[in-house]
Amino acid sequence: MARLQNLDIDLLRAFTTVAEVGGFTRAADVLLRRQSTLSLQIKRLEEALGRRLLDRTSRRVRLTAEGESLLADARHMLDLNDRLVARLNEPAIAGTVRLGTPEDFATTHLPQVLARFAQAYPAVQLEVTCDLTLNLMARFRQGDFDLVLVKREPERSDRGVRVWREPLVWVAADRLAVPAQGPLPLVLSPPPCVYRKRATDSLNAARRPWRVAYSCASLAGQHAAVKAGLGMTVLPKDMVPAGLATIERREDLPDLHDTEIALLSARKLSAPARRLHEHIVRSLEDLGTA
Repeated sequence: MARLQNLDIDLLRAFTTVAEVGGFTRAADVLLRRQSTLSLQIKRLEEALGRRLLDRTSRRVRLTAEGESLLADARHMLDLNDRLVARLNEPAIAGTVRLGTPEDFATTHLPQVLARFAQAYPAVQLEVTCDLTLNLMARFRQGDFDLVLVKREPERSDRGVRVWREPLVWVAADRLAVPAQGPLPLVLSPPPCVYRKRATDSLNAARRPWRVAYSCASLAGQHAAVKAGLGMTVLPKDMVPAGLATIERREDLPDLHDTEIALLSARKLSAPARRLHEHIVRSLEDLGTA
Protein backbone atom coordinates (compact mmCIF):
# COMPACT_ATOMS: atom_id res chain seq x y z
CA MET A 1 0.00 0.00 0.00
CA ALA A 2 1.33 3.45 -0.97
CA ARG A 3 2.44 5.56 1.94
CA LEU A 4 0.27 8.65 2.60
CA GLN A 5 2.11 11.86 1.67
CA ASN A 6 -0.57 14.57 1.44
CA LEU A 7 -3.79 15.35 3.31
CA ASP A 8 -6.79 16.78 1.46
CA ILE A 9 -7.79 20.14 3.01
CA ASP A 10 -11.46 19.61 2.08
CA LEU A 11 -11.47 16.31 3.94
CA LEU A 12 -9.91 17.94 7.00
CA ARG A 13 -12.51 20.72 6.87
CA ALA A 14 -15.30 18.18 6.74
CA PHE A 15 -13.84 16.30 9.71
CA THR A 16 -13.27 19.36 11.90
CA THR A 17 -16.75 20.72 11.20
CA VAL A 18 -18.44 17.43 12.11
CA ALA A 19 -16.32 17.25 15.26
CA GLU A 20 -17.10 20.84 16.26
CA VAL A 21 -20.87 20.76 15.76
CA GLY A 22 -21.31 17.14 16.88
CA GLY A 23 -23.17 15.71 13.89
CA PHE A 24 -23.37 15.27 10.13
CA THR A 25 -26.70 17.05 9.60
CA ARG A 26 -25.58 20.25 11.28
CA ALA A 27 -22.14 20.12 9.65
CA ALA A 28 -23.75 19.71 6.23
CA ASP A 29 -25.77 22.88 6.86
CA VAL A 30 -22.65 24.80 7.91
CA LEU A 31 -20.62 23.65 4.89
CA LEU A 32 -23.56 23.87 2.47
CA ARG A 33 -23.06 20.28 1.37
CA ARG A 34 -25.19 17.16 1.20
CA GLN A 35 -24.99 14.91 4.24
CA SER A 36 -24.12 11.97 1.98
CA THR A 37 -21.20 13.94 0.53
CA LEU A 38 -19.94 14.75 4.00
CA SER A 39 -20.15 11.11 5.10
CA LEU A 40 -18.17 10.06 2.04
CA GLN A 41 -15.48 12.66 2.78
CA ILE A 42 -15.07 11.40 6.34
CA LYS A 43 -14.84 7.83 5.05
CA ARG A 44 -12.16 8.84 2.54
CA LEU A 45 -10.15 10.59 5.26
CA GLU A 46 -10.37 7.57 7.58
CA GLU A 47 -9.29 5.28 4.76
CA ALA A 48 -6.38 7.55 3.81
CA LEU A 49 -5.16 7.64 7.43
CA GLY A 50 -5.98 4.02 8.17
CA ARG A 51 -7.68 5.12 11.40
CA ARG A 52 -11.21 5.43 12.69
CA LEU A 53 -11.80 9.05 13.63
CA LEU A 54 -15.47 9.15 14.63
CA ASP A 55 -17.87 6.93 16.54
CA ARG A 56 -21.33 7.30 15.03
CA THR A 57 -24.54 6.62 16.97
CA SER A 58 -28.17 7.33 16.16
CA ARG A 59 -28.08 10.45 18.36
CA ARG A 60 -24.57 11.89 18.26
CA VAL A 61 -21.12 11.66 16.75
CA ARG A 62 -18.13 11.41 19.08
CA LEU A 63 -14.41 11.56 18.44
CA THR A 64 -12.29 8.47 18.89
CA ALA A 65 -8.90 8.77 20.58
CA GLU A 66 -7.32 9.02 17.11
CA GLY A 67 -9.85 11.70 16.16
CA GLU A 68 -9.05 13.72 19.28
CA SER A 69 -5.35 13.53 18.43
CA LEU A 70 -5.94 14.72 14.86
CA LEU A 71 -8.38 17.56 15.62
CA ALA A 72 -5.99 20.19 17.01
CA ASP A 73 -3.46 19.73 14.18
CA ALA A 74 -6.24 19.74 11.59
CA ARG A 75 -7.46 23.09 12.94
CA HIS A 76 -3.96 24.56 12.65
CA MET A 77 -3.63 23.36 9.05
CA LEU A 78 -7.00 24.82 8.12
CA ASP A 79 -6.16 28.12 9.80
CA LEU A 80 -2.91 28.43 7.84
CA ASN A 81 -4.65 27.43 4.60
CA ASP A 82 -7.50 29.91 5.09
CA ARG A 83 -5.19 32.80 5.92
CA LEU A 84 -3.12 32.12 2.80
CA VAL A 85 -6.22 31.83 0.59
CA ALA A 86 -7.62 35.05 2.08
CA ARG A 87 -4.46 36.97 1.19
CA LEU A 88 -4.43 35.61 -2.36
CA ASN A 89 -8.17 35.94 -2.91
CA GLU A 90 -9.25 38.93 -0.82
CA PRO A 91 -12.10 40.19 -3.05
CA ALA A 92 -13.85 36.79 -2.85
CA ILE A 93 -14.05 36.89 0.96
CA ALA A 94 -16.10 40.01 1.63
CA GLY A 95 -19.34 40.90 3.36
CA THR A 96 -20.81 41.54 6.80
CA VAL A 97 -20.90 39.13 9.75
CA ARG A 98 -23.18 39.81 12.74
CA LEU A 99 -21.84 38.43 16.02
CA GLY A 100 -23.47 38.51 19.45
CA THR A 101 -21.46 37.98 22.62
CA PRO A 102 -21.72 38.36 26.41
CA GLU A 103 -20.14 41.59 27.60
CA ASP A 104 -17.56 40.07 29.95
CA PHE A 105 -16.27 37.65 27.32
CA ALA A 106 -16.14 40.47 24.75
CA THR A 107 -13.87 42.54 27.00
CA THR A 108 -11.31 39.83 27.71
CA HIS A 109 -10.56 37.02 25.26
CA LEU A 110 -12.53 38.09 22.20
CA PRO A 111 -10.82 41.35 21.10
CA GLN A 112 -7.52 39.71 20.16
CA VAL A 113 -9.38 36.90 18.36
CA LEU A 114 -11.43 39.36 16.29
CA ALA A 115 -8.40 41.55 15.62
CA ARG A 116 -6.55 38.63 14.02
CA PHE A 117 -9.62 37.82 11.92
CA ALA A 118 -9.91 41.44 10.75
CA GLN A 119 -6.25 41.42 9.70
CA ALA A 120 -6.69 38.17 7.75
CA TYR A 121 -9.97 39.26 6.12
CA PRO A 122 -9.86 43.06 5.70
CA ALA A 123 -12.85 43.07 3.31
CA VAL A 124 -15.15 41.52 5.92
CA GLN A 125 -17.10 43.93 8.13
CA LEU A 126 -17.82 42.74 11.67
CA GLU A 127 -20.91 43.91 13.56
CA VAL A 128 -20.47 42.88 17.21
CA THR A 129 -23.24 43.26 19.78
CA CYS A 130 -22.73 42.77 23.54
CA ASP A 131 -25.70 41.78 25.69
CA LEU A 132 -26.99 39.27 28.24
CA THR A 133 -27.24 35.67 27.05
CA LEU A 134 -31.04 35.71 27.35
CA ASN A 135 -31.32 38.72 25.04
CA LEU A 136 -28.72 37.34 22.63
CA MET A 137 -30.63 34.07 22.30
CA ALA A 138 -33.92 35.87 21.69
CA ARG A 139 -32.41 37.96 18.92
CA PHE A 140 -30.56 34.96 17.48
CA ARG A 141 -33.86 33.11 17.13
CA GLN A 142 -35.25 36.18 15.34
CA GLY A 143 -32.40 36.01 12.82
CA ASP A 144 -30.52 39.09 14.02
CA PHE A 145 -27.15 37.29 14.26
CA ASP A 146 -25.10 34.98 12.07
CA LEU A 147 -23.11 33.76 15.08
CA VAL A 148 -23.67 34.12 18.80
CA LEU A 149 -21.57 33.26 21.85
CA VAL A 150 -23.71 32.30 24.85
CA LYS A 151 -23.16 31.19 28.42
CA ARG A 152 -24.74 27.87 29.32
CA GLU A 153 -24.64 24.99 31.77
CA PRO A 154 -22.16 22.29 30.69
CA GLU A 155 -23.66 19.36 28.79
CA ARG A 156 -27.11 20.96 28.76
CA SER A 157 -27.43 21.22 24.99
CA ASP A 158 -26.21 19.42 21.91
CA ARG A 159 -26.53 22.60 19.89
CA GLY A 160 -23.51 24.71 19.08
CA VAL A 161 -19.82 24.23 19.76
CA ARG A 162 -18.33 24.58 23.22
CA VAL A 163 -15.45 27.02 22.85
CA TRP A 164 -14.60 27.94 26.43
CA ARG A 165 -14.84 26.39 29.88
CA GLU A 166 -15.12 28.83 32.76
CA PRO A 167 -14.07 28.02 36.35
CA LEU A 168 -16.11 30.36 38.57
CA VAL A 169 -14.91 32.00 41.79
CA TRP A 170 -16.30 34.20 44.54
CA VAL A 171 -15.02 37.77 44.21
CA ALA A 172 -15.09 40.81 46.51
CA ALA A 173 -13.26 44.04 47.30
CA ASP A 174 -10.73 44.08 50.12
CA ARG A 175 -12.93 46.52 52.02
CA LEU A 176 -15.84 44.05 52.18
CA ALA A 177 -15.96 42.07 55.41
CA VAL A 178 -17.74 38.88 54.36
CA PRO A 179 -20.03 38.02 57.27
CA ALA A 180 -19.61 34.58 58.81
CA GLN A 181 -23.23 34.73 59.98
CA GLY A 182 -26.32 36.27 58.43
CA PRO A 183 -27.17 36.78 54.74
CA LEU A 184 -24.33 37.25 52.27
CA PRO A 185 -24.69 40.51 50.29
CA LEU A 186 -24.56 39.68 46.56
CA VAL A 187 -24.01 41.81 43.47
CA LEU A 188 -25.61 40.02 40.51
CA SER A 189 -27.16 40.42 37.09
CA PRO A 190 -30.95 40.27 36.89
CA PRO A 191 -32.44 36.81 36.26
CA PRO A 192 -32.12 34.74 34.20
CA CYS A 193 -28.32 34.72 34.38
CA VAL A 194 -26.09 31.64 34.51
CA TYR A 195 -23.72 33.20 37.08
CA ARG A 196 -26.60 34.38 39.27
CA LYS A 197 -28.22 30.95 39.20
CA ARG A 198 -24.91 29.25 39.94
CA ALA A 199 -24.31 31.52 42.96
CA THR A 200 -27.79 31.26 44.47
CA ASP A 201 -28.18 27.53 43.79
CA SER A 202 -24.82 26.81 45.45
CA LEU A 203 -25.70 28.91 48.51
CA ASN A 204 -29.15 27.35 48.79
CA ALA A 205 -27.68 23.85 48.59
CA ALA A 206 -25.24 24.79 51.37
CA ARG A 207 -28.09 26.39 53.36
CA ARG A 208 -26.19 29.64 53.48
CA PRO A 209 -28.46 32.74 53.74
CA TRP A 210 -28.02 35.41 51.07
CA ARG A 211 -29.59 38.60 49.77
CA VAL A 212 -29.23 40.58 46.55
CA ALA A 213 -27.69 43.87 47.63
CA TYR A 214 -27.23 45.22 44.10
CA SER A 215 -28.72 44.06 40.79
CA CYS A 216 -27.39 45.48 37.53
CA ALA A 217 -27.31 44.22 33.94
CA SER A 218 -24.18 46.26 33.18
CA LEU A 219 -20.85 44.54 33.79
CA ALA A 220 -19.20 47.88 34.58
CA GLY A 221 -21.99 48.65 37.06
CA GLN A 222 -21.53 45.33 38.82
CA HIS A 223 -17.77 45.80 39.09
CA ALA A 224 -18.24 49.30 40.48
CA ALA A 225 -20.69 48.04 43.10
CA VAL A 226 -18.34 45.26 44.21
CA LYS A 227 -15.37 47.65 44.33
CA ALA A 228 -17.46 49.98 46.51
CA GLY A 229 -17.92 47.16 49.00
CA LEU A 230 -21.67 46.72 48.46
CA GLY A 231 -21.40 42.97 48.13
CA MET A 232 -19.63 40.00 46.58
CA THR A 233 -20.18 38.41 43.19
CA VAL A 234 -19.31 35.44 40.99
CA LEU A 235 -16.93 35.79 38.03
CA PRO A 236 -14.85 33.53 35.79
CA LYS A 237 -11.46 32.98 37.42
CA ASP A 238 -9.48 34.64 34.62
CA MET A 239 -11.85 37.61 34.26
CA VAL A 240 -11.41 39.14 37.73
CA PRO A 241 -10.61 42.85 37.12
CA ALA A 242 -8.01 44.96 38.90
CA GLY A 243 -9.23 46.20 42.25
CA LEU A 244 -11.10 42.99 43.05
CA ALA A 245 -9.79 39.77 44.51
CA THR A 246 -10.79 36.14 44.59
CA ILE A 247 -12.05 35.07 48.00
CA GLU A 248 -9.85 32.28 49.22
CA ARG A 249 -11.45 28.97 50.08
CA ARG A 250 -13.77 29.31 53.10
CA GLU A 251 -15.92 26.73 54.83
CA ASP A 252 -18.99 28.99 54.69
CA LEU A 253 -18.71 29.55 50.92
CA PRO A 254 -19.63 26.60 48.67
CA ASP A 255 -17.55 25.61 45.67
CA LEU A 256 -18.82 26.77 42.29
CA HIS A 257 -19.05 24.40 39.33
CA ASP A 258 -17.79 25.47 35.93
CA THR A 259 -19.94 27.01 33.22
CA GLU A 260 -19.15 27.19 29.54
CA ILE A 261 -19.32 29.44 26.50
CA ALA A 262 -20.83 27.95 23.33
CA LEU A 263 -20.77 29.25 19.77
CA LEU A 264 -24.06 28.92 17.87
CA SER A 265 -24.46 29.56 14.16
CA ALA A 266 -27.42 30.28 11.90
CA ARG A 267 -28.52 27.42 9.67
CA LYS A 268 -27.31 29.11 6.49
CA LEU A 269 -23.97 30.89 6.82
CA SER A 270 -22.25 33.09 4.28
CA ALA A 271 -18.61 32.37 3.41
CA PRO A 272 -17.33 35.18 5.70
CA ALA A 273 -19.49 33.89 8.58
CA ARG A 274 -18.17 30.34 8.09
CA ARG A 275 -14.62 31.68 8.18
CA LEU A 276 -15.30 33.58 11.41
CA HIS A 277 -16.93 30.51 12.96
CA GLU A 278 -13.87 28.39 12.20
CA HIS A 279 -11.50 31.15 13.33
CA ILE A 280 -13.23 31.62 16.71
CA VAL A 281 -13.27 27.89 17.43
CA ARG A 282 -9.60 27.43 16.58
CA SER A 283 -8.41 30.61 18.31
CA LEU A 284 -10.22 29.89 21.58
CA GLU A 285 -8.99 26.31 21.47
CA ASP A 286 -5.44 27.66 21.29
CA LEU A 287 -6.06 30.11 24.16
CA GLY A 288 -7.60 27.39 26.29
CA THR A 289 -4.56 25.14 25.88
CA ALA A 290 -1.94 27.89 26.10
